[in-house]
Amino acid sequence: MSTINGEAAKTKVFPAKKTAAHTSLWRQSLRRLLKNKLAVGGFAVVVFMFAACFIGPLFSPYTDNKIHMALMNKAPSLKHWLGTDKLGRDVLTRVLQAGRISLTVGLASMVLSVFIGSLLGIIAGYYRGIVDQIIMRLADLLLTIPSLPLLFIFGALLSEWKVPTDYRMYIVMLMLSIVGWPGLARMVRGQMLSLREREFMQAAVVLGLRDRRKLFNHLLPNLVPLLIVIATLNIGGAILSESVLSFFGLGVMPPTPTWGNMIDAANNMIDFQERPWLWIPPGFSIFATVIAINIFGDGLRDVLDPKQKR
Repeated sequence: MSTINGEAAKTKVFPAKKTAAHTSLWRQSLRRLLKNKLAVGGFAVVVFMFAACFIGPLFSPYTDNKIHMALMNKAPSLKHWLGTDKLGRDVLTRVLQAGRISLTVGLASMVLSVFIGSLLGIIAGYYRGIVDQIIMRLADLLLTIPSLPLLFIFGALLSEWKVPTDYRMYIVMLMLSIVGWPGLARMVRGQMLSLREREFMQAAVVLGLRDRRKLFNHLLPNLVPLLIVIATLNIGGAILSESVLSFFGLGVMPPTPTWGNMIDAANNMIDFQERPWLWIPPGFSIFATVIAINIFGDGLRDVLDPKQKR
């Protein structure tokens, strides 16, 4: 009787060990990431920017964005910490409100590009054949066209078609995802081709598992670290691309504020020399956010994808 109970106790231990081993892998990755002080600092800056942009305007008395002619182009003061713009609006509040749009566009376009690119890359790498040829040739076609001129063409078409300002933000998200998915799809496809030749996939083929089970239970978990790293790094590029489009008047248009069109508003020599509070805050916000995201993404890559360390 005692032998049976002992065997039963042993059988109950195995799932716990498996769960503990699975948990310990993520704990080890977290510990390695926390040892990278530069990556932790980058993550702290990113969290601060998101919190400031999405929560900060709630405590500002200047969110109405009304025009105040008597307060035009006032220097920073105790009442307006970063001064006022050409229409008498508080620059600090505008920077935070612009950050909401820029960060939202960057995050949403990253999600779309990662979803499209990973889906097409998985399909191309797993099924290969004619499907692979069609997807990869389409990706090659988009990769041969420089992304920035292509975005300029899309933005010019939006202006020519007089797309309402309220909808331009969503179209910019779609534009950034269109130019962002080909490189990701090729990377995911290459990873899929490598995973197909591993021993665990050969065992899955021998066992006769269905494609859905192979994809979701065996292949996708091995792609998650790569997708996390790529998604993190793509946010910074999307924010920068949106800022460039808005700076040239081809992205999100005023009165909707973004960091790019705030810099574009200070586009003369007088503003550049005598009113630096109009362009330094949004420019520094772009610089700090993109650099912090890239530093954090590099740290994640070192932890989750050691084969591609810096």
